[in-house]
Amino acid sequence: MSTNDAVLTCEVAEHVMQVTINRPDARNAVNADVAQGLERAVTVTERDRNTWAVILTGAGDKAFSAGADLKAISAGSVSGLSTKAGGFAGFVHQPRTKPWIAAVNGFALAGGTEIALACDLIVAVEEAVFGLPEVKRGLLASSGGLYRLPRVLPKAIALELIMTGAYFEAKRAFHYGLISRLVPRHQLMPEALRLAMAICENAPLAVRASLGVARQAYDLDDEALREASELASGKNAETEDYKEGPRAFIEKRAPRWTGR
Repeated sequence: MSTNDAVLTCEVAEHVMQVTINRPDARNAVNADVAQGLERAVTVTERDRNTWAVILTGAGDKAFSAGADLKAISAGSVSGLSTKAGGFAGFVHQPRTKPWIAAVNGFALAGGTEIALACDLIVAVEEAVFGLPEVKRGLLASSGGLYRLPRVLPKAIALELIMTGAYFEAKRAFHYGLISRLVPRHQLMPEALRLAMAICENAPLAVRASLGVARQAYDLDDEALREASELASGKNAETEDYKEGPRAFIEKRAPRWTGR
């Protein structure tokens, strides 16, 4: 299936949905149309049984997303940049069970960094730049950046970036673990796809259940996480794929996952 509009494109193949913010002339900045489109994209990917992983990127070769569209803000359209279900960009707070990979093709600044941080993994080009420069304009990175960045970077590095608003180049971000894979520009989408396909080789329900527990690792103590793991494992044991994995191993063949 595929969908296309002026600001967002979605296309799925081989269980991987690619979602593209399509405003290259505006450095893929978020306006109301992008926010509504991304919220719809999450809904579509969650409902589509054929989608097992999602790649999110920006059109063109300059920016993943420059964050909030300043023209929209100056026109008094701040509220339109968020949705009730998803928060900023219709995305950063929206519940998702499936893995999302940010394929960062250039600048990912302010809200752009926060969108990338809301994904589960980041693949980036060597020229990519991240940053939360909101404090330089008297603002706060209030769409997840202030707590997600310290979760993935050493405390001193994260706090320095938050308080100075300095840019964070991709090679340094990769060194500190913000980025999963760093590649030359021509390899960005092939590498993001390889990563997505590696995920899709596994039982999709087991991946989602595992991811659901792992996402809570920073929020819950060990006892609560153990309970969450046991609950997820019990539910997974009721699936058809739970039986298919061992059966395929015994029969010495590749498993045929159904997502059921």
